[in-house]
Amino acid sequence: MTATDLRAAARLAWARTTLDDDALTLASASSDASFRSYWRTTHAGRSWIVMDSPPEREDPRPWLAIGARLAAAGLHVPKVVAQDLQQGFLLIEDLGARLYLTELDDANADRLYGDAMDALLAMQTRVASDDLPPFDHTALVNGLEVMPTWFLERHLGHTPDCDEWDVLEAAFDVIVRNALMQPRVFVHRDYHSRNLLVVDGSNSGIIAPGLLSPGILDFQGALHGPLAYDLASLLRDAYIAWPRERVEGWVESYRQRLLGAGVIDGKVDTAHFRRWFDLTGLHRHVRVLGQFYRLWYRDGKPGYLKDVPQVYRYVIEVARGYPELADFAELLERHAAGHDLTQATAA
Repeated sequence: MTATDLRAAARLAWARTTLDDDALTLASASSDASFRSYWRTTHAGRSWIVMDSPPEREDPRPWLAIGARLAAAGLHVPKVVAQDLQQGFLLIEDLGARLYLTELDDANADRLYGDAMDALLAMQTRVASDDLPPFDHTALVNGLEVMPTWFLERHLGHTPDCDEWDVLEAAFDVIVRNALMQPRVFVHRDYHSRNLLVVDGSNSGIIAPGLLSPGILDFQGALHGPLAYDLASLLRDAYIAWPRERVEGWVESYRQRLLGAGVIDGKVDTAHFRRWFDLTGLHRHVRVLGQFYRLWYRDGKPGYLKDVPQVYRYVIEVARGYPELADFAELLERHAAGHDLTQATAA
């Protein structure tokens, strides 16, 4: 048997023992960019998820610890029913399959994003994060430097010269300084439509239907960092796009929530907060532009390449909107011209 087969057999055996059901079967529910995977099963009329988090590759303890903080703040993360940390298996609440990505439309977007922003405000005001790893200067710069390595050098086949590195470093400095000047809060880091679920208690896996919707997933990498990061992840999602005017309306509505909660004061006006949002989102998208290619070239996961054009568009549009980043946008456009961003290139 292969290592994959052995893991599958161990997973199934653990699930059958935990639920005391020798006839139980598992079906893939989802996987993510890590080595973690999720498997759905039904037992005694209820749907469950088995989370497979191999300890040597994806320690499940951070997921458990961050999930406990979010649950204590009244947020709807999957409730844990059983766990085996040595093997890396958890039996958790099934929040269903109604991802924001597939549920969002013009008619319900205001309501669903309103729910997501309410949950975000709860995270930022109720969840302690001072003891989490800091989203500091080093982490911010390291995230940005993924892009030149994997997008410019590996995908486009271009090694920046000294003058181009000056342009990149000047842009990175603008982006990092913007992030560091913001209030520090709990940062989910992947707060977007693939990690949020519409939860209404209608499916058989919901244990606590009274908790807030949305259901929140993939929170184990949380950091202590800039206020606007998760808002940018949500509203400038790599997987779904909205007209600029609508996004700016949602951004302003969140600024008003922050004002009401006392997180910011009136000195942070609409233009000030918009800059925080734009440039923090730019940090995320520059990093993701490199990360999506790294997932393919290093990790053999091609599924993200189709989403690169959206991420690239965000990077160029935002950078063009700020004079100090114009050279950065021009550098990327010059080298990306004529290349198919969705197709891998030979080594």
